Amino acid sequence: MKNLLLIFILISVFVSCDTPPAAEKVGDKIMAIKEDVIPERLLRHVVMFKFNDTASQEQIKVVEDAFHALQDKIDVIYDYEWGTNNSPEGLNKGLTHCFLVTFKSEEDREVYLPHPDHMAFVEVLKPVLDDVTVIDYWTSSDK
Repeated sequence: MKNLLLIFILISVFVSCDTPPAAEKVGDKIMAIKEDVIPERLLRHVVMFKFNDTASQEQIKVVEDAFHALQDKIDVIYDYEWGTNNSPEGLNKGLTHCFLVTFKSEEDREVYLPHPDHMAFVEVLKPVLDDVTVIDYWTSSDK
């Protein structure tokens, strides 16, 4: 009887340890918990700014903060990053700031571009903007 109880305990422990960490038991079935799956390809929206010579550091900071805030306001933004130019090549043509907004689909980008929060950001940007370059591309994994 003790051996039977020990076997039952060991089987119970084995079965509970066999459940993947990203799963939960529902009744007698183990259901996978859907995690955010990274798409095979992503749509990158690259935006580079050249500010007016008269733009103050405070005005530029307002633009930086306003762009950064979009990721919390527009839920179709999959990822966001930005930085300022530090290339030693001198080929930036006056563009100093680069923002990279990532989407999962062209439909997400179509939601983003006319979105009221994006349009409000454009209005903050306009008074200090000298030039802008935008390119979009699909990532490829040629591994």
